[in-house]
Amino acid sequence: MPSRKLLPSLALLGIAAAWGSTFYLIHDLLDRVPVADFLAVRFAIASVAMLLVAPHAIPRLSRQARRNALVLGTLYGVAQILQTTGLAHTPASVSGFITGLYVVITPLLAALLLHTRTGRVTWVAVALAVGGIGVLTLGGLSIGYGEAITLVASAGYALHIVALGHWSTGSDALGMSILQIIVITVICGIAALPRGVTLPSTGADWLSIVYMALIAGALAMLGQTWAQSQLDSTRSAILMSMEPVFAAFFAVLLGGESVTWRMLLGGPMVIAAMLLVELVPRRRSIEGEVQHIAV
Repeated sequence: MPSRKLLPSLALLGIAAAWGSTFYLIHDLLDRVPVADFLAVRFAIASVAMLLVAPHAIPRLSRQARRNALVLGTLYGVAQILQTTGLAHTPASVSGFITGLYVVITPLLAALLLHTRTGRVTWVAVALAVGGIGVLTLGGLSIGYGEAITLVASAGYALHIVALGHWSTGSDALGMSILQIIVITVICGIAALPRGVTLPSTGADWLSIVYMALIAGALAMLGQTWAQSQLDSTRSAILMSMEPVFAAFFAVLLGGESVTWRMLLGGPMVIAAMLLVELVPRRRSIEGEVQHIAV
């Protein structure tokens, strides 16, 4: 029933909102804390919190589920490092656009690896989402080292979305989420170690990191893992493409930025993509039920 998809769809929208709210916080925080250090501390806090809440979740996983979670955490952690490294060599707006290309890469990988068919309506939604992200973020584009590794990071995120949708189940969501967060912590910690880990020095910075660790980290990973056990990967990717729309909203609300034509054009394009992928299948399902009743 279409109504069964509503809650996981809302969960992914909430996750996109949480991720979007961190852009303003991260932009301010990274002036004082190096990126790899911030990621290591953030995911370490998330790992500890999740282990305290559910210490027996990982032991309850099957051996296969643990292996899957290790692969998923590695994919996500490596993508984080690549995206961060690419960000040092390319403008933030270009990095945001290239990262957002996971919306296109996801259905391609799903078709290649899982032989999943993507309908025309979904491809229209994908095009709208990518166009909207481009309008929101892109000021210019040149291809170099930073752009290339950011594209690899985008493919990593897409592969994570596809694999998570294929492997996750509602009963394993908690344990797999915790194990993924732990693996991400290890990978980001290894990246931070060569120069030593710099910790936040103010209470406000710690508060920002704790929020990003618990809400946009632990809770978001749990929500994504559960929601993707209910939704297909392409639909999930389109819903999560709302992240830059929420980022623009919070930049205006909290950061004092002015509303621009990019926001007014790009935002509705991404929202239209989300509505298209959500409402059109539901309408067809309702029409099919009506026809079945009539017969």
